[in-house]
Amino acid sequence: MAKIKLTDSMAQLLKGDRFAGKTLLLVTDDGGGKYSLQGGACSIGANFTVIILDQPDPDYSVPLKNDAGIPLYTSNYDLTFLGHGLTMDYQHYTISLKDDSGLLDGGMRIAKGTDVLAAFKQGITVSGATC
Repeated sequence: MAKIKLTDSMAQLLKGDRFAGKTLLLVTDDGGGKYSLQGGACSIGANFTVIILDQPDPDYSVPLKNDAGIPLYTSNYDLTFLGHGLTMDYQHYTISLKDDSGLLDGGMRIAKGTDVLAAFKQGITVSGATC
């Protein structure tokens, strides 16, 4: 089972009213997944987002075990970018994600899954940097 350490400040954020009773996903925001608005060849595995859902999504069924007891899931695709020692932190209104290899994303986003899917229906995407 995949594990993630949520710092005390991150756990407090995710235990807030905004997230009560919700399912949370950790996704790679690189254009390769259902909830990814960003993308491009240069951004693969470089941007991550926490997605808020009203109910679980069977495409994101891999639990990320954490000591805070937060219902956090990912997909097998996203696991390829998440190494050992995975840690999510919240400091100075910024969410960061790192693993034993170093910093993965220093400015993660939080988005509602319904908003992301609605943006796709409208054809809205955010292009990644050119290589």
